Amino acid sequence: MSENKATVIQRASKAEDILAQINSNTKLGDLRKIAKDIKKDHELAIELWSSGEYLPRLLAILIMDKKLLTSDVLNELDKDMQTHALEERNNLMDWLMANQLTKGKKTIALMESWIDSPSPLQRRAFWYYQARLRWTGQTPPDNTEELLSAIESTIVEEEPEVQWAMNFTAGWIGVYDVEKRARCVKIGEKTGLYKDEMVSKGCTPNYLPEFITMEVNKRQKK
Repeated sequence: MSENKATVIQRASKAEDILAQINSNTKLGDLRKIAKDIKKDHELAIELWSSGEYLPRLLAILIMDKKLLTSDVLNELDKDMQTHALEERNNLMDWLMANQLTKGKKTIALMESWIDSPSPLQRRAFWYYQARLRWTGQTPPDNTEELLSAIESTIVEEEPEVQWAMNFTAGWIGVYDVEKRARCVKIGEKTGLYKDEMVSKGCTPNYLPEFITMEVNKRQKK
């Protein structure tokens, strides 16, 4: 048996062993523990991803090599995510963004090019990343005016998964940019998005006037 063939068989066997450890009771923390032991293994990640299952795909994302996440590869991952239900595919893209795409200059550049992508998931990643730059306290890029103009003109017609991320971005702009706060509140009032959404106790609502008010008050009390 050639060395390459033996390696492939060994990797497939390892993937099967890992898949056997994952079930409906597996938590995200459990996946992180498994990934910590594996470290980075892109080939194994592809084996796990090929299972087509949600939790193994979350694990696969954690052990991918970001240097190998080219535009073509990301497009294929995006296509595969479309086979999942809405919540799962959103979570997969958000997980990919947080654990891989934000970690390198090349992948960040790819995300920043997705504002007009034909893929709703890629547009969601673009907007979620813009929100993330603000809520993590980083100095945001000088594109706030451009973002708000795009939100005002397109948010109502956007796909729900993108709409949420755009709204989230407007929320954090409103929290940290005092000069644009009233404008962000007005976006929420005008669109009415999430106004009647039921929110669990202790959670911040998505409705912009309430979101911005609550988050600003939290920071003023510190």
